[in-house]
Amino acid sequence: MFKGSIVALVTPFRNGAIDEKAFQEFVEWQIGQGTHGLVPCGTTGESPTLSHAEHERVIELCVEAADGRVPVIAGTGSNSTEEAIRFTRHAKAAGADAALVVCPYYNRPTPEGLYQHFKAIHDAVELPLVIYNIPARTGVDMSVATMARLAKLANIVGVKDATADLARPLRTRQAIGADFCMLSGEDATALAFNAQGGVGCISVTANVAPRACADMQEAWAKGDTARAAGINDRLAPLHDALFCESSPAPCKFGTSLLGKTSAEVRLPLVPASPEAQEKMRLAMRSAGVLN
Repeated sequence: MFKGSIVALVTPFRNGAIDEKAFQEFVEWQIGQGTHGLVPCGTTGESPTLSHAEHERVIELCVEAADGRVPVIAGTGSNSTEEAIRFTRHAKAAGADAALVVCPYYNRPTPEGLYQHFKAIHDAVELPLVIYNIPARTGVDMSVATMARLAKLANIVGVKDATADLARPLRTRQAIGADFCMLSGEDATALAFNAQGGVGCISVTANVAPRACADMQEAWAKGDTARAAGINDRLAPLHDALFCESSPAPCKFGTSLLGKTSAEVRLPLVPASPEAQEKMRLAMRSAGVLN
């Protein structure tokens, strides 16, 4: 259903407000660079600091700019089930192709609580749902068994796996089957994830290197593993630099170097430090995305 390089979009700010023009131009650039899908309002989009109205507006802007050319998987997760349902309903009304729903963070539900949370969203909104499993940020890890249980629901179609456990996609495929859409949530292990049954990556790196990320995924899909591995090697320092400080501050500095967005982030995040900026410059030059 979804595959390839799917960018976890940054949300551009200017003087504290969403820069709507820059955001839509960024979406246009991403599509022109070969990006296969778009995720607005994920963690990289600073969704925790967007107001509800801003969150909904960003999704609307993304759907409008994409204009059906690539799928839009809207971030609609929350640690409040009612709020996640609200965001998912809005995403459907706005025209999103699917919703990316993160495991509830901070309140650390049991496996049964995780199941009931996602089932409630599934039952409330007729829209494909991609589970976002990122234990390092949420404090809870969805087991393969719970995911297999959820996959029996018609509109639970896949997972963004940011566990960095490369045995996980193999075990998930064996438990659920090949039709379940498995997307990596870790750029540094995205290619290895594909080798274990994945079909793509929801990528932070694609914000600054969209063509290279798309080319790597396409090379892998065509069986050109040598080319895919070569691109992966070239991007490896960039993957690391993007997370040398709290994301998306380094990423936004990178997009500002490309003239695509400002480097502005919202508190409690702060702009990339001088040391992080230098790491980004060097990594982007090494990757061939900055002169």
